[in-house]
Amino acid sequence: MKTASKPTVDFLLEVGCEEIPAGMIAQALTELKVILEKYLGTANLLDSAEIQTFGGPRRLAAASRAILKHQPDVAREVTGPPRSVAYDADEHPTRAAEGFAAKQGVAVSELYTVSTPRGECIAAKQVVPGRPAAEILAEILPRTIQELPWPRTMYWTTATGPRFVRPIRWIVALLGGKPIRFHLGEVRPGAVSIGHRSLGKPRVPVRGAGDYERKLRANFVLVRPEERRKKIERELLALAARKGLRVHADPALLEQVTYLNEYPSVILGDFEPDYLELPEEILITVMRGHQKYFALEHKGGGLAPHFLAVINLDRDRAGLVRAGQERVLRARFADARFFWEADQKCRLADYLPKLAQVTFESRLGSYRDKVERMRRLAAWLAKHWYECGLTQSHAADADRAAELAKCDLATEMVREFTELQGIVGGLYAKAQGEPEEVAWAVYDHYRPVGLGDPIPRNLTGCAVALADKLDSVAGCFAVGLVPSGSADPFALRRAALGVVKIILERSLPVPLSRAVSEAVSILASQPPRLPLGDTRAKLEQQVLDFLVDRARYILKERLGFAYDEVNAALAAAADDLVDAVKRIEAIKAIRRTKNFEPLAVSFKRIRKILEKAGPPAPWRQPAVNPELLSEEAEKELHRAAGQVAKRARELKRAGRYREALQAIADLRPAVDRFFDEVLVMAQVEETRKNRLTLLAELLAEFSTIADFSEIVTTEK
Repeated sequence: MKTASKPTVDFLLEVGCEEIPAGMIAQALTELKVILEKYLGTANLLDSAEIQTFGGPRRLAAASRAILKHQPDVAREVTGPPRSVAYDADEHPTRAAEGFAAKQGVAVSELYTVSTPRGECIAAKQVVPGRPAAEILAEILPRTIQELPWPRTMYWTTATGPRFVRPIRWIVALLGGKPIRFHLGEVRPGAVSIGHRSLGKPRVPVRGAGDYERKLRANFVLVRPEERRKKIERELLALAARKGLRVHADPALLEQVTYLNEYPSVILGDFEPDYLELPEEILITVMRGHQKYFALEHKGGGLAPHFLAVINLDRDRAGLVRAGQERVLRARFADARFFWEADQKCRLADYLPKLAQVTFESRLGSYRDKVERMRRLAAWLAKHWYECGLTQSHAADADRAAELAKCDLATEMVREFTELQGIVGGLYAKAQGEPEEVAWAVYDHYRPVGLGDPIPRNLTGCAVALADKLDSVAGCFAVGLVPSGSADPFALRRAALGVVKIILERSLPVPLSRAVSEAVSILASQPPRLPLGDTRAKLEQQVLDFLVDRARYILKERLGFAYDEVNAALAAAADDLVDAVKRIEAIKAIRRTKNFEPLAVSFKRIRKILEKAGPPAPWRQPAVNPELLSEEAEKELHRAAGQVAKRARELKRAGRYREALQAIADLRPAVDRFFDEVLVMAQVEETRKNRLTLLAELLAEFSTIADFSEIVTTEK
């Protein structure tokens, strides 16, 4: 027998407002979908329907073709008083039963008995009638709109009125073609949208989700971001091909222009070839950062004297927009050329004294102070690497690159184009004859900005980048600027991730504890000469834990290692991250062998026994006393552990971690026999202490590669 389908209707919501910043729209659409599905799901109006969200700079929209027209009735069981209270000895209902029935709106005869943890109680079936969807949506939609999270909001009517990212000018809210009645401030929803600001009609009547997109498209509004993106990509490629060129790849700019325009079209513009004498980085930054233009390249490499601009029009009929775009770009390029020539009238190093007037952080001093700290730390890192066999690492280069790294902050070019910091310094250094190693180090020292970015291309750049990031993290932690929640004004999480990424990708020998200690020492000995005193050890541990947490994230989320393998390796030792990766790889390779996981279970058992034994001082002996080993199983374990320990140490020194772990795993039979035949917590005190010491030595000796007790096992 077929179940009768529940009647559904289509649903449309459009919130129209002044232009929303492009970078906020995609996240807002995601949040709109989540909030609507939460409320509609709670109200049982979705059934199996899906909410789609889309929009652009002047509107956020949500639609569904199958919202339930009426909320289903909900039957629920309400438990009342115990049966012994509800009925007397003659099975007649008492006043308690009658009162309960009246309260639930049912006859006493409809009451029944249910078993509960309190015993037998009376109960009643209560049917809560569903409400019309329009009535529920009238309550849900105002809340949904106001709950959308934004970085900043504003009010536009009165200080007590609703807040939104931009003033709301109109709302379309339709269910089955009929307006949903509610108000938000002074705005009341209707069935009329608004077309493109200059190309469309000021009133666009819509009947619902079915004709919404079609009618707005006829009024030069493409409401779906993916449709706008495809149109832009198609026109970019076509215009570039017409010139025999290619578009300079810029996914972030493509995303931005997709949300900047409601009806995007692409036009081709030109600029004077003379400007190509400026470095490409500067030209591209001027085009993309300030004008949102795409640069064009020759197929063999090198910029072409043309650009592509995305405009919010159907076409540029008379070429007036193109002429305006070219005029603006020409002026911006002229400014850039002036800055390039003016800045280089003095050496890059001559800007260093000016950094004393640029504050890094009030308690950590100026950028001049930061540069001096970076110089010491970068030179320390370079010297350490040289001593470790990286002969291409030179402390003098690291010192010079660190000295120049922040000088461009005082240049006119970086004051105008802040996103070029570091890059401009590297370009100036190269143009002024600094060694290539130093120039590239200055150029790259902010890298990586994100986990998807490349690391510095040479060792000197890695030293300066690590010095910069470690100084920032240690310094900010020292003055209490510890990241919490979303508050991270100095981007310390990003800096710590950068430290880990550089170390791992370049396989650099960086002992984290020594590097952190050096950074903290420099903070105390160089300006601002922080008086750390007794807090120094705690500060160093805080910074070290912060870096290891970032390493744990990269190892799990980026490199794909299992969380328990990562925890096992880092619990054993986290100072050398490159070594930690090798140990994790060994754990991963061996964990499916027959002895590994059972031995991990035994190590968990050992740890629990030792924890229950309490602090080690009362029971821990200097060494296991063989004369107190009375059981054959404990003698065997002691003997086997000694042999395996010697072999494992040799393999560990050679970096052969997989073989070392295999040797340790081969202890399993001896460990199993020990637990089967030996009572650890013996009544004789000397025996008990000796056995606990044996287990403690076993745990300590064989947890230097991996802490087996961190491995998650199927066997309990």
